[in-house]
Amino acid sequence: MKSKLRKLENSIVFMIKLALYVLLFWSFYGMYSIKNWQLLNISRTSGVVLATYLITSYMFSNIYGRYDIGKRKSKPITHSLVLTMAFTDVISMLMLSVMNTNDRNNKTFELEQPALLLLVFAVQFIIILIFTYGGNKLYFTLFDPEDCIIITSSQRSLNEVIKGIRKYKLQYKVTKIADYRDVCLKDYIKQHDTVFVYDVPIKERTAIVEFCYQNMKNVFFNPDMHDVIETNSKHVILDDVSMFGNYSKGLTLEQKCVKRASDIIISIIALIITSPLMLIATIAIKIEDGGSIIFKQNRATQGGKIFSVYKLRTMKEDVENYSVVENDERVTKVGKFLRKYRIDEIPQFINVLKGDMSVVGPRPEMLANIFNYTSVLPEFEYRLRVKAGITGYAQIAGKYNTSPKDKLILDLMYIEEYSLWLDIKLLFQTVLVVLKKDSTEAFKKEENFIFEEYVSMENNENEIKAE
Repeated sequence: MKSKLRKLENSIVFMIKLALYVLLFWSFYGMYSIKNWQLLNISRTSGVVLATYLITSYMFSNIYGRYDIGKRKSKPITHSLVLTMAFTDVISMLMLSVMNTNDRNNKTFELEQPALLLLVFAVQFIIILIFTYGGNKLYFTLFDPEDCIIITSSQRSLNEVIKGIRKYKLQYKVTKIADYRDVCLKDYIKQHDTVFVYDVPIKERTAIVEFCYQNMKNVFFNPDMHDVIETNSKHVILDDVSMFGNYSKGLTLEQKCVKRASDIIISIIALIITSPLMLIATIAIKIEDGGSIIFKQNRATQGGKIFSVYKLRTMKEDVENYSVVENDERVTKVGKFLRKYRIDEIPQFINVLKGDMSVVGPRPEMLANIFNYTSVLPEFEYRLRVKAGITGYAQIAGKYNTSPKDKLILDLMYIEEYSLWLDIKLLFQTVLVVLKKDSTEAFKKEENFIFEEYVSMENNENEIKAE
């Protein structure tokens, strides 16, 4: 029965999505139309407000994510929808207020029923909770987790990939782990629905991906440097020959000017808005141990230039300096709070004003880390093609303890895909970082996932071989 339902998965999810978005729309439009009759008639006001609602909703859905039950957990979906509707409702209400500023309604501009907006949002919040948690509950009742196999190269690689997969137990059920060199690999792939390929040499990975495509198997693989280049290449036709062209010229002069201007404006506004928060944090730091407030440390930015990054001090003074680990005794009580909500990063807007950093870009790593990472990943230095940033792909999609290679890929994707719209998108997405409990998750002192958790002890001959 469930196998038959799987064929109707897209149709079922589409109907649920349609019901959700219709209810969210009508909770705003319908409630506001009670005192704004023109919204129910064909009029300029109804057309402008409707267009504003639809465009804004679509834009912020692209920024924060859509209602993708079965793919993401309920809490992230809730965060995405709540933020999308909050911006959509406010902007649509402002547009309605503008349209109502005329001789027939309001002689001067005034907000259109701000109290009603709170009620609308409350109703939408309840709808979002019901459809998100109820939708995921229904989805995972109807559909079993996908039967998965992990193909990798070593115990270390397995440790890295299994961390993410095991957090989605309702979506994926790992029943097999195999070495990419196993002679029975193709038989294993045929027996599973989904294939995860991680840290496998490019030649062998390509063969595995093509075999999965041939046999209609879902396949996930971690990108490498050449994938970043290929993903951001443009399709060109020379006479009748298809090719992909990559233009690695960095930011244009126009892009640099726009980016610098936006950095200055955003930094000034951010420092003004956060000044009360900075004052409270400063007092708290002083009360706890009476030490210095600002912590300075040498970091590298564009072209390898060394500068002093500013942060609110979150550690005890005169302690050894290295990346934070789990339950780190160097972090103060106040520091834990500041780090959790990224308040310690606020002084870096001063670095942006000085021109050492940008608001959006790769995070500036400690010099010791750059040396260590580059010795293993020479391409890590490509991150220095642009200015270091306060926020970026790696900070939003990753965590504090995300592996250096995964951070590198995210940063390179940003550099290659750069646009003003991407910067705006990442700025709005930064709100999600505060909502993610594990975004500041520190490095664990020891982390090892053993095969026996997923593979029967009776199949020792088929277990992956650690390098």
